[in-house]
Amino acid sequence: MTNSLSGSATEHVDEKFYHAEDLQDPHESTLHRGLKARQMSMIALGGTIGTGLIMSSGTALVQGGPLGLCLGFLFVGLICFLTLAALGEMTAYLPHKKGFAGYATRFVDPALGFALGWVYLIKYLIAPASNINAAGIVMQYWTLSVPIEVWAALYIILVVIMNLLGIQFFGELEFWMSGLKVVSLMGLILLGIIIDLGGNPKHDRIGFRYWRQPNGPMGSYLVHEVHNEQLAVFLGFWSTLTTALFAYIGSELVAVTAGEAQNPRKSIPRAIKSTFLRIFVFYIGCVFVISLIVPSTSTQLLVANSSRAGAAASPFVVGVTLVGIRGLNHVINAMILLFTISAANSDLYIASRTLYGLAIERKAPQIFTKVNKRGVPWVSLLFVSLFISLTFLNASTSSSTVFAYGVNLLSAFGAITWMTIAYSHIRFMQALKAQGVSRDSLPYKGPGQPLGSWFVLISTGIILLFKGFNTFLPFTPGLFITSYLPIPLFFILWLGYKLRYRTRVIPSSNVDLITGKREIDEEEERFILREKAREGKMSRWRRLADVL
Repeated sequence: MTNSLSGSATEHVDEKFYHAEDLQDPHESTLHRGLKARQMSMIALGGTIGTGLIMSSGTALVQGGPLGLCLGFLFVGLICFLTLAALGEMTAYLPHKKGFAGYATRFVDPALGFALGWVYLIKYLIAPASNINAAGIVMQYWTLSVPIEVWAALYIILVVIMNLLGIQFFGELEFWMSGLKVVSLMGLILLGIIIDLGGNPKHDRIGFRYWRQPNGPMGSYLVHEVHNEQLAVFLGFWSTLTTALFAYIGSELVAVTAGEAQNPRKSIPRAIKSTFLRIFVFYIGCVFVISLIVPSTSTQLLVANSSRAGAAASPFVVGVTLVGIRGLNHVINAMILLFTISAANSDLYIASRTLYGLAIERKAPQIFTKVNKRGVPWVSLLFVSLFISLTFLNASTSSSTVFAYGVNLLSAFGAITWMTIAYSHIRFMQALKAQGVSRDSLPYKGPGQPLGSWFVLISTGIILLFKGFNTFLPFTPGLFITSYLPIPLFFILWLGYKLRYRTRVIPSSNVDLITGKREIDEEEERFILREKAREGKMSRWRRLADVL
């Protein structure tokens, strides 16, 4: 890397393309770097495992069949991993406190950064409500006597309090909650394999029985509407892509935490690498086991937009019920409740930090930059918490329909986010090449890049455009609007900012690869020196415990 890339802050700002606040992190009353490497890795591994995998996989199984379910999650899992690899390269190079909208601002166009930031914020204004609604669905499996709004109110208060307690508390809490989710999911996968091989009260060796007719291997989604079996099979597979997209979104949490991570150049690549394990062991392993122990024709599955209140929230609950294991269905339901609350907790964290990042770039009101002594952007947090009240929509509409609206909106916002991350990374690669910087000099090199980002951009765009096909068979206004509303909203935000501030796409040779980098380099050196001094005073057993 050339020496010029370790230059200082403001002298390199090109005022034709940037304002100073577009590039510089705040120095006063800012977020605290309180997330440790072990917390980062565990949050990356299990922090965003939630309703998409554990609950909506039932919808995907019914629509796509067992093979379609597995293929859909495998394909979108590849997209997710390549997105995170691209994000990891940018974040390890410049781990600033503005989230990945800051990379769109720096590497592409401030208007794109504005649009991405607000789209991502809107996504996470909706996501906590969706997860709280899911928690209410879980509770309805046990009792219908308590209104779902009561459960929602209790869980809203809980997640807001957890976020107000500061990044160190949040990091430690999510470390243990994510760890418990990982252990629980591993246990569920192992349980499913045992059930499938005959280790159940009925001593029934299921094998691949549910992969054969009439349950599989592929689903025949909307066959009565399209009157063509082959087309129905394809539509079943295609519908699993939307569900899988909903399951994987939120994985970019790693980049949002960059501004509060200790030694981010080391901890973020480590966390990104762990996502390979999460995707191909937990997600693919989970849906494969579900496809083995639950028939796609089961009427007990929760299917978005059509299930009765009290339906099993997860296919795993259906699986243990079908083979007659008593009591375990309640244990699994309790695990799923933990998954939904943890996901809502993470979502609220992301929303508050995204709004804070927009405010410090002067793309949101400055009041949202206020931070308390714990490093919590409390004004942002309280503002985004107001939107969790969207969960009370289930008072007038069935909870499964509200869940379907959430899946549609969040998967569309997630697709736009991934596409913009991929395009920002493409421009980052082009800027490095134009300015003579070798990719080998990057702190982290993601596999499959830079071609992987083009694959993400194109494939995710196709999924986004055609994800709402089922809203036309027959036409369902609510589902259509929630499937496609994010697309015009994104363009309105992008074009509105562009026209108002006359921004331009930044030429690759003018992209700022320098500002703020020296401060990160110096902070990293200080952290390494502190760690070496601390390790020198540690016993051999304490060092071993830290490694573990």
